[in-house]
Amino acid sequence: MLVASTMRKISAKRHIAKTITWRIIGTLDTIVLSWIITGNPLMGLKIGFTEVITKMILYYLHERMWLRLPISESRKRHIFKTLTWRLVGTTDTVILSWIISGNPLTGFKIGLVEVVTKMILYYLHERTWYKINFGFNKKITS
Repeated sequence: MLVASTMRKISAKRHIAKTITWRIIGTLDTIVLSWIITGNPLMGLKIGFTEVITKMILYYLHERMWLRLPISESRKRHIFKTLTWRLVGTTDTVILSWIISGNPLTGFKIGLVEVVTKMILYYLHERTWYKINFGFNKKITS
């Protein structure tokens, strides 16, 4: 919920749309990074496509959690949201990469590089969605 004198009700459709768009961006990033780090395009595809389901569920839950926090819409909110999502997302990627590759070092390498690329991409994704009105219901004035 937005904290301000004029609040907008946010529909679940908005969070579903954000989940899908972010997953496309995130999956492409993971596939490319996994391919580069392992040297194996098939490994990149396996890691990228395996995390589609776990990441979509985790991202949706993250969105719904942030909806309930009384932090006003601002660049600081987007930065904090970026950091918390990155912690969840990187943990998921490290674990899945480790399991799929069978090598813990591979999982940690992919996770380490991904921290940087995904934080930049996620921040840009959040700023873009901040400017889009899709999924906002009528304004509620207090």
